[in-house]
Amino acid sequence: MKKLKFLVSLTTNDNDYQIEQANSAEQVGHKLDVDVRIIYAENDAITQSTQILKVIQSPPQTHPDAIIFEPVGGTALPQVARAAASAGIGWAVLNRDASYIPDLRAITKTPVFNLSSDHVEIGRIQSRQIAALLPKGGSVIYIQGPSENSAAKERTAGMLEVKPANIQVILLKGQWTEESARHAVQSWLKLSTSKKTPVDLIAAQDDSMTMGARKAFQELPETERERWLSLPFIGVDGLPKTGQSWLRSGLLAATVFVPPNAGQAIQMVVDAIHNNKTLPERALTVPVSVPTVESLKSRQ
Repeated sequence: MKKLKFLVSLTTNDNDYQIEQANSAEQVGHKLDVDVRIIYAENDAITQSTQILKVIQSPPQTHPDAIIFEPVGGTALPQVARAAASAGIGWAVLNRDASYIPDLRAITKTPVFNLSSDHVEIGRIQSRQIAALLPKGGSVIYIQGPSENSAAKERTAGMLEVKPANIQVILLKGQWTEESARHAVQSWLKLSTSKKTPVDLIAAQDDSMTMGARKAFQELPETERERWLSLPFIGVDGLPKTGQSWLRSGLLAATVFVPPNAGQAIQMVVDAIHNNKTLPERALTVPVSVPTVESLKSRQ
């Protein structure tokens, strides 16, 4: 039996969740004795498309058995996906809905599926955390991922779905990186309206952006800095070396643990190939509040 090969395309190496995605892929690859090559798209959809197409257009004997990728842009690269299927390469989309999956499965026998975090539920959990931390209501700075990104949209939709009426949201935009959130907060602080707006909590759609917001506040004059840094900060990803560590040190009041799924996708493809297993079109991982929402309520 030939040794299976996988290409894992991730958005950036400047994000704790993407780094953990790479770790999970490497660990499962080692466990299953398959070759795993990881590339990063530097948060650029064109770069990602070009990188993957280069692999698909290489000599067939060098092709991976499957391409597992987390899209940068909003489209999930439908033309590239079709090229991969036509070349007999499996295709797995991580953390993004891809409407073309059913059509692609109809024209190829290779594994094609979508494996995602439940982004709407992530947003709901964050909203419950906000409500627990601000039982009397208040205003929240909420840093969203890229506007065209379906994961960011779904997290926002979930947050708004269960948000109490007494919580007001100030929406800022980031790019899933610490630096992008730092710049977003710095720009907001320069607005005259920011001086008149009371804020009670800082939330971001991933832990790295939450830490970027903290850095922006740390750069303020001492009297302002202390006020901002005394607020609760919450994020998403909850990985052991980053989000959970920041939680223990008090830099975060809460996070949402989102299990990395690149390794799980490799496992699913190996099962499909070795055991002739039919994979579902779409599978979801389950996010969890850390700490529990109930324990946050009990602290107030």
